[in-house]
Amino acid sequence: MAKIKTAFVCNDCGSEYSKWQGQCKDCGAWNTLSEIKLASGKSAKEARFQSYDGGAATAIKTLGEIDLDELPRFSCGAGEFDRVLGGGLVPGSSILIGGNPGAGKSTLLLQTMCHLAQNRSALYVTGEESLQQVAMRAQRLGLPTADLKMLSETNVEAICAKAQQLSPRVLVVDSIQAVHSDEISSAPGSVSQVRECAAYLTRFAKQTGTVLFLVGHVTKDGSLAGPKVLEHMIDCSIMLEGSDDSRFRTLRGQKNRFGAVNELGVFAMTEQGLKEVKNPSAIFLSRDTEPASGSVVMVVWEGTRPLLVEIQALVDESALGNPRRVAVGLEQNRLAMLLAVLHRHGGLQVGDQDVFANVVGGVKVLETSADLALLLAIVSSFRDRVLPRDLVVFGEVGLAGEIRPVPSGQERIQEAVKHGFRRAIVPKGNLPKQPIAGMEVIAVNKLAEALEAID
Repeated sequence: MAKIKTAFVCNDCGSEYSKWQGQCKDCGAWNTLSEIKLASGKSAKEARFQSYDGGAATAIKTLGEIDLDELPRFSCGAGEFDRVLGGGLVPGSSILIGGNPGAGKSTLLLQTMCHLAQNRSALYVTGEESLQQVAMRAQRLGLPTADLKMLSETNVEAICAKAQQLSPRVLVVDSIQAVHSDEISSAPGSVSQVRECAAYLTRFAKQTGTVLFLVGHVTKDGSLAGPKVLEHMIDCSIMLEGSDDSRFRTLRGQKNRFGAVNELGVFAMTEQGLKEVKNPSAIFLSRDTEPASGSVVMVVWEGTRPLLVEIQALVDESALGNPRRVAVGLEQNRLAMLLAVLHRHGGLQVGDQDVFANVVGGVKVLETSADLALLLAIVSSFRDRVLPRDLVVFGEVGLAGEIRPVPSGQERIQEAVKHGFRRAIVPKGNLPKQPIAGMEVIAVNKLAEALEAID
């Protein structure tokens, strides 16, 4: 038996060593060296799989000769899931789904696989649970279980060998941290094991045209556990997010080679599992019947669709020498910058006030179109003036106090009209060319003009 060649690579700088040592000599970091297996001709030969197209994928073609109909997408059964994936599943793609413990990753994939198994071959590989535990969950959720193939295995070579015999169209491995390779001496879940097993499974998916789902753990800060190269290997990386006190889960695409990035899908956790929410704006707009100051509705753009969410602000006199600035669902540094713009160009001093900002529903707003809505909510709370309930606001605020236009302004206004809003404060660059029935659009160019519009 040929001796397996290994090396030790620093996770921070990538320096390679022939044996393990505590400190990397190049970057000076401690305990960052991980064992990896060096490629060999024998292992590469053993990793060849029977191609689903008879070897046509390895033939040299010009870009114009490639027929896109050879890889038709197919639905996974949930419209919100298809939206995040870019329109459906692509044969040969590898998808990494992560999330906090208890978020519903295994439940979502089990529901999807039971649906897909009714029309095509599907294999669910569980490495963390027994087959009886998965069957109990499927029975509790009332899922069709007659056609889904199950396998309890953690050895990556054995998984691919069984999958080669079954030839499934869709393969789920739950989870990648539980899978190991016999050619790596480190424990399952280590950097080298995750990297090699993910590369082995991805190579299998590409060569056989199998849709591969990998379940990944997250660290305490919410990022995917394992080496960063894991996210480079796969085609699509999605995160299932949700707080413990809310029954809603958001599925957000962080990387997608076949669709838009930052696409958002919304699900509700019920006794029958995760149910898709086709109109998420209606959920995030469940406002209090009693009007209150410091609340305004904004329109954000998530992936390929507009989303209406409520933003709240609370301005209160500070009892501390250093007033607090707390933002939930928004960027903390941007809140401090907007308060400086409000003081300089809006004439409103809140330097001695505590400012709290929150996006209702647990949505994380990453774009700058929420700037104007946030400032108007702060002004409303500071002056204790209630804003009209039929008012919607969006726009980016610059350091000079100008209101900059945002992409897809027309679609944002149309979405607000569908939900009964009758007034909108928007940047002048987003003013519709034709009047919109039932909507009074107020175009502003400066922050001072927006403040005058709510007086």
